[in-house]
Amino acid sequence: MNKQDKSNLGWGIRWPAPAKLNLMLRIVGQREDGYHLLQTVFQIIDISDGLVFSQVSDGRVCLKNTIPGVREEDDLTVRAANILKQETGYQGGVCIDVEKNLPMGGGLGGGSSDAATVLVVLNKLWGLALSETRLMELGLALGADVPVFVQGKSTWAEGVGEKLIPIDLPKAWYVVLKPQCHVDTGEIFSAKGLTRDSKSIKIPDFNSGQVQNDCLSVVEKLHTEVRQGLDVLSKYGAARLTGTGACVFVQFDQQQEARNAYSELVSANEAYIAEGLALSPLHKQMSEIFNI
Repeated sequence: MNKQDKSNLGWGIRWPAPAKLNLMLRIVGQREDGYHLLQTVFQIIDISDGLVFSQVSDGRVCLKNTIPGVREEDDLTVRAANILKQETGYQGGVCIDVEKNLPMGGGLGGGSSDAATVLVVLNKLWGLALSETRLMELGLALGADVPVFVQGKSTWAEGVGEKLIPIDLPKAWYVVLKPQCHVDTGEIFSAKGLTRDSKSIKIPDFNSGQVQNDCLSVVEKLHTEVRQGLDVLSKYGAARLTGTGACVFVQFDQQQEARNAYSELVSANEAYIAEGLALSPLHKQMSEIFNI
């Protein structure tokens, strides 16, 4: 491969931005600045958005297609690219094409994952050589979930999203339903009835079955569609809410069991079937292409 070929490596191809599920979410306190202190477990799953990065002749950061109602400069992917430029003084630009598959307002982390993919991939394509730790710090300024996707592993998280510990999770498959509603995270976290004083637990407590989501009762009251989705899934197992919703899910030990449930649900629901992953497909692809 010649130097010209190497300079184009990674450009113009699809990079995954995978979804996540919160297998547990406890709110254990609130800081004076209003941010909530959480304990949660992130499971990366194998459904994803896709991002393609194209070179431009100037220093612009732009989108190939904007999201209706969202100004280009406010899009998380554009903000992520601009944060890299501000951090490093890099003068080049990029055009970002986002293939949006993950539902917005669903609690699957699509926007945060898109931003993380921008940070990880452009750090390499632009030759910035920022450490993963620094990328995670920059990501936290964009959203509490972004560092998890930068790290790209199943994770136990605490604080406001900055304390991350990789965690081994058993092999599992998930059927996810997206109720026909949009849940506003800010509205949930500002609700008066939200539990903010749950007792902190340890990883063994989670492993033994403590999987509550403290947002559930508030979300159910505001969005009856979520309650209906949980009722639908409860036929197949213990149905749970991911993040602040709206998506709900049920976990299976066997892939065929998940396939059977998905086939029964998909005709009447917006449904997904997903495998839990120990390593993000973004990081797997980075390793395959750049041998890192």
